[in-house]
Amino acid sequence: MISRLVVASKNPDKLLEIEQVLGETGVVGEIVSGLDWPEVEETGETLEDNALLKARAVMEAVGLPAVADDTGLEVAALEGRPGVRTARYAGEDATYEDNVRRLLRELDGVEDRRAWFRSVVALVMPDNSEVLADGALEGVIAESARGSGGFGYDPVFEVEGVTLSEMGMAEKNKISHRARALRSLADVLAGR
Repeated sequence: MISRLVVASKNPDKLLEIEQVLGETGVVGEIVSGLDWPEVEETGETLEDNALLKARAVMEAVGLPAVADDTGLEVAALEGRPGVRTARYAGEDATYEDNVRRLLRELDGVEDRRAWFRSVVALVMPDNSEVLADGALEGVIAESARGSGGFGYDPVFEVEGVTLSEMGMAEKNKISHRARALRSLADVLAGR
């Protein structure tokens, strides 16, 4: 068990999701919030690179174990894009809606809408030990946005006929790529 840990994210949506899932695993005593650190540029070429960049930088800045994730949406018809550029698909300052609009525009008229979300989580400890874990979720890209929950591409990522935005947070956290990666990390920490 890790007594105290910081989530290396300033994205409130991602932070809430990570805190809820990690809190349920029982491998973290306290998730420390309210700390500050410099922005971390996601310059890595892979999800693993970016997750480690963020976790290392935040651990160095605050001196506590830090967990970070990077998530990519991989679309079959787009040869795996947006991938590592998922959060910045429509540009550096793109909103969630900008990214979804670009994705739907690129898939307009495309029949093969298979897609995968993949999350990599990195835990970096003050002794510089590191643990990586990943999780994936298979689905399809819907023709249009549906639902009011979630964030990012959730309104267009469909699993068994329902978008992630149409699910409640508890239902989403049972199946999501990020939740799977965090549970995999918890299993490693618990020695399972």
